[in-house]
Amino acid sequence: MSDISACLQNGVEKRGYATMAVSGGRTPEHIFPLLSKAEIPWNQISITLADERWVEPDHPDSNEGLARHLLMKGEAARVRFVGLKTKHSDPFDGYQECEAALSTLNWPLDGILLGMGEDGHIASLFPGQGEWADATGRVLAVGASKQRQPRMSLTPGALLDSCHIFLVITGPEKQAILKAAQEPGPVDELPVRLILHQTQVPVTVYSVN
Repeated sequence: MSDISACLQNGVEKRGYATMAVSGGRTPEHIFPLLSKAEIPWNQISITLADERWVEPDHPDSNEGLARHLLMKGEAARVRFVGLKTKHSDPFDGYQECEAALSTLNWPLDGILLGMGEDGHIASLFPGQGEWADATGRVLAVGASKQRQPRMSLTPGALLDSCHIFLVITGPEKQAILKAAQEPGPVDELPVRLILHQTQVPVTVYSVN
């Protein structure tokens, strides 16, 4: 994961600080333990999330909890962290507070570390929920469904307001989804196309078995 740590180091060297958004899910299991050992000035780095389930940080499904457990340890515990979960009971009520928190970060981000779901979603931008395509601002509240908890997600505009995107693909099933997404087609069908079919931000894809 030297490319990711180099991205952060480069930001610090250029501006005196660096900022990155990271994902939860299975992605951290492969990346965070390695990244946390990088010899970079963590006290000059800010970390936020690409999305968050609307649960408390000590909940097993919390992306913040995962980041704190696997990434923010040792020297990496010195980062400034900006989460996406507020004290509100509903993400739609916490939307403005999350927007305000993200406005304290330096944009564009130096990098975003994303995973991809088996349905082709990134962050909490899911297929068949086209309302996110027109979202403004940096965050979007996502309601609960039968399969999913309510969430807060970075918007498409925020995901592309970065200097580099790092996409981690795990397993053969997701490799097949990635291959399909690399072909032209509706973004609403496979949201990962949002980052694959654009020329604004360079994308590095990591394949992890």
